[in-house]
Amino acid sequence: MTEGSDTTNRLLDAVLPHVPFDGWSETALRAGMADAGLGMTDLRAAFPRGPVDAAILFHYRGDGALKDALSQADIGAMRIRDRVAHAVRKRIEIAADREVVRRGVTLFSLPHLAPEGARLTWNTADTIWTALGDPSDDINWYTKRAILSGVYSSTVLYWLGDSSPGDEATWAFLDRRIDDVMQFEKVKAAANRNPLFKAAFAGPLWLAGKVRAPAGAGSDNLPGRWSPPAQSDAAPADTAPPDYGPPGDTPYGDAATDASAPDRGT
Repeated sequence: MTEGSDTTNRLLDAVLPHVPFDGWSETALRAGMADAGLGMTDLRAAFPRGPVDAAILFHYRGDGALKDALSQADIGAMRIRDRVAHAVRKRIEIAADREVVRRGVTLFSLPHLAPEGARLTWNTADTIWTALGDPSDDINWYTKRAILSGVYSSTVLYWLGDSSPGDEATWAFLDRRIDDVMQFEKVKAAANRNPLFKAAFAGPLWLAGKVRAPAGAGSDNLPGRWSPPAQSDAAPADTAPPDYGPPGDTPYGDAATDASAPDRGT
């Protein structure tokens, strides 16, 4: 994920108070521009696609704050399902303003922006798994993020309509969704131990074992990531994959894979 320049972030901060009333719109951008004492040149340079780029930066900024928060949190003693629940809850708490998020959901529900919205949700799931030290480099890299994307997005939608004290109903909903995933993992593990299942699905399981995570998974340079225009004096980005640490008892994956499969490709 990327963060904008100081001017871009100052402009976004000025825009946010107007979003609950005007949505992610040109009206909100111009009002924020006036509040920040900036001009149209600054506005177009910061957000070439207008409100869409502003909403994207707001989301990526939240993911960046989540990454920082998880790096400082003492979650080593937690079970992996509790770490995931903690991360999803923290991401929602970082967003804080329901109306700003609601307007973003509305924006990215438009048919031509739905792929962008899906990419933002995937980025959040990727941020969580990477911060939690996910060691996956096979098909589980994709399944973990796909399943967590569903858990996260459904929890956000529930949160938008939650009026319970301290959002207690939302956190209970989140726990139930993770419990559902854990039940699915138990069924899948039992199926993988079944010799009849392995025989019947030998072909698909073999093919799944050949799938590898993207080269450089966990870096900020994956295809499809949004980034501001490069500056002439900017240092080259570090594309080395992070150290995921020792593998843990991670859910959302553990599909049968071919242990003899070759190293991931590009």
